[in-house]
Amino acid sequence: MRPEDRVAIHEAMKQQTISIAKAGITTVLNSRTSVLAAANPPSGRYDDLKTAQDNFDLRTTILSRFDLIFIVKDVSLYDQDKIIASHIIKVHSSAQAASGDIRASKEENWLKRYIQYCRSECHPHLSEAACAKLQSDYVDIRREMRQQANETGEAAAIPITAMQLEAIIRLNESLAKMKFYLRMCFRSHVATESDVTEALRLFKVCTMDAACSGINQHIHITPDMANDIKQAENQIKRRLGIGNHISERSLIDDLTRMDMNESMVRRAILIMHQRGEVECQRERHIIVRKV
Repeated sequence: MRPEDRVAIHEAMKQQTISIAKAGITTVLNSRTSVLAAANPPSGRYDDLKTAQDNFDLRTTILSRFDLIFIVKDVSLYDQDKIIASHIIKVHSSAQAASGDIRASKEENWLKRYIQYCRSECHPHLSEAACAKLQSDYVDIRREMRQQANETGEAAAIPITAMQLEAIIRLNESLAKMKFYLRMCFRSHVATESDVTEALRLFKVCTMDAACSGINQHIHITPDMANDIKQAENQIKRRLGIGNHISERSLIDDLTRMDMNESMVRRAILIMHQRGEVECQRERHIIVRKV
């Protein structure tokens, strides 16, 4: 991220203001909106052999401002690829799009009105049980992150601070607002323990997963092992041109003759397969280089 962009987004998310200086006009505007951002890792794609700090080349002061952080990997899975392709084809299919326009438009307008109504009319507060659970789980999360830092010798790429506690509270309130219609029937505006449980689940499966991602997520992989895997990857790419294929057994035998550990070679093949760089055919007997 460029320094000027870093300053701009930091101001918008911390001070809730946006400074403008154009055409001789200098002013400060309020930023009253949610921020949705997307970015690619420095190497162009997420590398499972790198630490989280290497994959997240952003300052922690910015990362800690986001309530949820998702890692989206392009994993080559047949069923998933088929579903995505089917969805894209349906979107571009004029016949199906035309038949669903009216109903989709009505549903979209109703959803917008419902969200706006919940924002303006629903102001939930935490119950005592929800507060106790939130406090207990937050302390446990902080303890887990400290333990991970002590074991790996590195701080988390995404720090878990009081800002993340506020993020979980906002998620909890949002979940309560989503159930506003149901609770309005019972005249209840309280965020319950179940809302806290769901908010914590969302936080753990995205932000916590991102904070613990990378090679240090697997403590049993030492730096020497990571280096061996990287060397095995480089040798596989040298021996196997794009579009070419080789038997897995022959490839493993060739690399083990170079004093490489067979388990590290197999792990390198598996990682390359997960990244979509190679494809395994005939029950993994044949390795095909894709990219």
